[in-house]
Amino acid sequence: MSVFELDDLRVGFASGREVTEVVHGVSLAVDAGRTLAVVGESGSGKSVSLLAATRLLPERARVSGSARYAGHELVGLPESRLRAVRGRDIGFVFQEPLTSLHPLKSVGDQVGEAISSHERIGRRVLRDRVVELLEEVGIRDASSRLDEPPARFSGGQRQRIGIAAAIAMRPGLLIADEPTTALDVTVQASILDLLRTLQREHGTAIVLVSHDLAVVSDVADDVVVMREGRVVEQGPLTRVVHDPQHPYTAELLAAAEHRLPVPPPDGVITETPVAELRGVTATFTARTRGRRTSRTVLHGIDIHVRTGEILGLVGESGSGKSTIGRTLFGAVRVDGGEVRVAGEVVNTPGRGRVPLSLAQRARVQTIFQDPLGSLNPRRTIADILAEPLRVHRRRTEQELPGAVAELLDAVRLPRSFSGRYPAQLSGGQRQRVAIARALALDPALLIADEPVSALDVTTQRQIVELLRELRLTRGVSILFISHDLGIVAELCDRVVVLCDGQVVETGRTADVFRDPAQDYTRRLVAAVPGRGLSAVAPVAEVTA
Repeated sequence: MSVFELDDLRVGFASGREVTEVVHGVSLAVDAGRTLAVVGESGSGKSVSLLAATRLLPERARVSGSARYAGHELVGLPESRLRAVRGRDIGFVFQEPLTSLHPLKSVGDQVGEAISSHERIGRRVLRDRVVELLEEVGIRDASSRLDEPPARFSGGQRQRIGIAAAIAMRPGLLIADEPTTALDVTVQASILDLLRTLQREHGTAIVLVSHDLAVVSDVADDVVVMREGRVVEQGPLTRVVHDPQHPYTAELLAAAEHRLPVPPPDGVITETPVAELRGVTATFTARTRGRRTSRTVLHGIDIHVRTGEILGLVGESGSGKSTIGRTLFGAVRVDGGEVRVAGEVVNTPGRGRVPLSLAQRARVQTIFQDPLGSLNPRRTIADILAEPLRVHRRRTEQELPGAVAELLDAVRLPRSFSGRYPAQLSGGQRQRVAIARALALDPALLIADEPVSALDVTTQRQIVELLRELRLTRGVSILFISHDLGIVAELCDRVVVLCDGQVVETGRTADVFRDPAQDYTRRLVAAVPGRGLSAVAPVAEVTA
């Protein structure tokens, strides 16, 4: 008998007297000790189906059909009984642990609450259980860190703490909703290894929700493919991957397959550097409980971006990637060395803000990871795109509508979008708006800081194609910062590998990925998910 199954599950959302159905008759099942992957693009109904089955959607949701755990119906179950099932029998691991963990409570209290909510237990025994759980998921010095808040842990550690809370009662089912999306490749691999280990030791059934077939191909036994609220294909992983029956599954597989970049036409890249860091050192200073502490995050960095080039910057979280980008547009002042853009020195050691002229600021523009956070939700797309042109006095008021239309054309968005607000667009469309805003001042350098990590794989591919096209049509250089080595392999001409604020390897992307010279780079490449799907063949041959 299946541990968990959905049968003809339908989900709608009420607005007044109307109900809009978003999940249309979903059926799936997972057995004990097996992993079922539910994959599809954003908006396909993956998470909504599972949240509906466990009654975690808002009150306006309307759910019909059947959802059963260990043969017991969950749809229509009284809330008091359902609350006992959630946490005790069904554990949840969510995408962003810093959001799902309470920022003001200690991690010990939060993991302990997952136990004390379901059983009476003494304080000392509870503390010992929490320490045991944290050690089981790989938190070092767990007994001395119980009283620390989530903010003092790295992203991978926070996700491990979330897993500890989810497995506290040894549930028969673990639902992991995009648990590795925001993590770098080595941390992502360690989290997936942890889930596999826990499954082997406890026989847990796992439902893994993901937009990335490359990720699930490393861990899943069976796959359900969803699109627009419907199941379009399901079956054993090997069959779905090697013999997809639905065109949409083939699209997802193609999007998950990363290829080494095709060199651009002659003359696109010149040896003239558009940006340089020469011996750059940067230190962060913080004050904690009255004590001043300093931490050096960049150690004598020497890198350059050539005119017309797409340079990849990779490394684990905390390696200094984003800090390098921030030194280029003046958000971080260097402690040593200098930063040059278009031949001008723009950042040197000193105190206070980096003094940049409007012209210098215009030369370097940034695309951030989360467009919903970087776009003003109260302004229309037209206002957002017109603002830099107004501030830098590049257009008159009469010329602004035409300039906005040209920017929308450049990023392949309909001109009719100019009157919309960011919330009315999809994630990929919002990121195109962010790219259009960055292009408004005709910069010499675009800094793309994790611009696709929050997007599903097909949208990622579209943004990659757009950046490649903009390099050719506008001649803009791009510093592409990412933890996703597959995307970097496909897009970037050269790559710089960072570790603990130091450059450990640099070279042509194809050379570095095919034959890494350093052990650290080999470890990164070996951790890329979906090696069986990828056309970057050497990844499968590299061992840590």
